[in-house]
Amino acid sequence: QVQLVESGGGLVQVGGSLRLSCTASGNIVSISVMGWYRQAPGKQRELVATVTAGSSTNYADSVKGRFTISRDNSAKNTMYLQMNSLKPDDTAVYYCNAYMSTDWRAFRYYWGQGTQVTVSS
Repeated sequence: QVQLVESGGGLVQVGGSLRLSCTASGNIVSISVMGWYRQAPGKQRELVATVTAGSSTNYADSVKGRFTISRDNSAKNTMYLQMNSLKPDDTAVYYCNAYMSTDWRAFRYYWGQGTQVTVSS
């Protein structure tokens, strides 16, 4: 059974920093794109950042220059999101997402359970 588990969320003041982690575990043979999404109360889930297996990255305009996504392609299968200069608008539940295969025949998207990030002013 494949799992994505996030950690690192919490409460931080405006201008502060947090580092989120997401670890994929289970019968995984390949991980393609991994990404972070977020959903604020009353809003749709939105893309924050993605990183490919080759470490190419993509960011939402709202987080460019403040957030950095990275991944460890070793057996740790872990992705990170370093969030700096946090703003109240960054408050949301952050979800880990990964496009993975368990049998080399097909890839599908998997989601983590989410971790809350709250930025207080």
